[in-house]
Amino acid sequence: MAKAAPYSTHSHHPLPPITEQTNRIEMEDSVPILTKSDSIEQEKLIPSDEMIEKGLGRFGWVEFVQCILVSFAMFFDAQQSFISIYSDDYPTWHCNDFTTCSKSSDICKLPKSSWSWDGPSSKTIISQFGLECASSFITGLPQSSFFIGCLLGSFLLATLADTSLGRKNMLILSCLSMSITSMIIVFSTNVWVYSAFKFLIGFWRSSIGTCVLVLLTEKVSTEWRFTVGIVEYFCFTLGYMSLPGIAYINRNSSWKTLYVWTSIPAIVYSIIAYIFVTESPRWLLMQGREQEAMAMLKGVSSVESGDLTVSLLKATPKQKASIFQLYSSIAEIFERSWALKRMIEIMVLGIGIGMVYFGMPLAVGNLGFDIYLAVVFNALMEIPSCVATYFLENCRRRPSILVFSIASGICSIMSVVVGNWLQGVKVGLSLISFFSACTAYNVFLIYIIELFPTSVRNTTTSLVRQAIVFGNIFSPFLISAGRKNDFFSYGVFGIVIMCSCITLIGLPETKGIALCDTMDQQEKKENTSV
Repeated sequence: MAKAAPYSTHSHHPLPPITEQTNRIEMEDSVPILTKSDSIEQEKLIPSDEMIEKGLGRFGWVEFVQCILVSFAMFFDAQQSFISIYSDDYPTWHCNDFTTCSKSSDICKLPKSSWSWDGPSSKTIISQFGLECASSFITGLPQSSFFIGCLLGSFLLATLADTSLGRKNMLILSCLSMSITSMIIVFSTNVWVYSAFKFLIGFWRSSIGTCVLVLLTEKVSTEWRFTVGIVEYFCFTLGYMSLPGIAYINRNSSWKTLYVWTSIPAIVYSIIAYIFVTESPRWLLMQGREQEAMAMLKGVSSVESGDLTVSLLKATPKQKASIFQLYSSIAEIFERSWALKRMIEIMVLGIGIGMVYFGMPLAVGNLGFDIYLAVVFNALMEIPSCVATYFLENCRRRPSILVFSIASGICSIMSVVVGNWLQGVKVGLSLISFFSACTAYNVFLIYIIELFPTSVRNTTTSLVRQAIVFGNIFSPFLISAGRKNDFFSYGVFGIVIMCSCITLIGLPETKGIALCDTMDQQEKKENTSV
């Protein structure tokens, strides 16, 4: 794999002096004026991107196992994200009395005694809760509640991973809480209780993807950043692909069985991950925990241990968390106009890409195709997408996202034009659209990581995921309306993803850039590169 070249210019930021009478913690931009001799002495104590990159340079079996352990959280995240394809599906039915009933009959106008569900009445929530004649709002409410929970959870939990809890603890807490809630959901007695539990599941899983991606990329050097990102996507794909198998095995069982099968392994994983997964060394440095960071960097370093001393890796002193400082990373973004502008642009782009990425799998029922095979085909598209993402490592981020997003939008709209009279072509176009959206989404997630420094990286990634989730709150209603007119699902998806690409004009290229730790370092690097 070709090694990505870091910036040729690396800046060193002296730490501000700290006295016992200091009333507040100085930010990195308030740098004291030093004499030449003081600067030379202080420079020996300053962390550099080059030295941290060297400390993270080696990627052996230990690092590979860590990568797998962290990434496997995405396996369970995928299952909870798409489980409603089967648990909330509209099941098939048959006639009991052919004198009053036929397959073309409107089920809502038939006597209950003249028809029956195929399989048990508890197969899905539609059959168990008697929602066969409910409005699209009611049937779409559980999945919309899931996305609303994701939206709220991203906002409330995002900065905790940047401040008090850290990447690892936030990941374990989210995965364990999501799994436990998924177990409890089987006690739902109606669609309202079920929707409330779906909201909680969405709330807890909201930070999993963010913590996994940030934790992975902060534990490796620039050379391996793209590779570990692909491992995350592959685990997510495996989780998505496992659903059709689990659903097919339990096709004659209650929807509750699906939640039990997916939640128990996730609880076991959470315990294992808590024991064996290590924290991000970059986050430890930002929290002033130099000894722990030193132990990790020496453990993976490919350079002499003498080059990595505690004094060299002296980080900004840890700030005591308060009710206000927990969300200080959001304040950092609003304080700098370039960061706020970049945040808005990347969020708009995320809405478009995310709507197709999550909307397409949930809309497979509108294709008029076997639901088990449809999900398998969609999941299989993730594999070539991961391969394509791997080969895009040495390509520029912005053109890669643009090309695949436009291709996805065109194919999505073309599937509407083709219509149901060429079902095979329609299914093929939807698969190409999903493949393109997957590839754009994969590159997009790496792009987010590279756009912002460590101090706000988890927060910014979470905010972008919030934007993605916000767009998907409306997807279940669009999909429901799309059962009568494909334009409201596939047509809208295509238009939105293509329009969102306009924001790429104002975003910088990040290929090969070494990650920064503070907003000052990020700003100075970009000013130097101009």
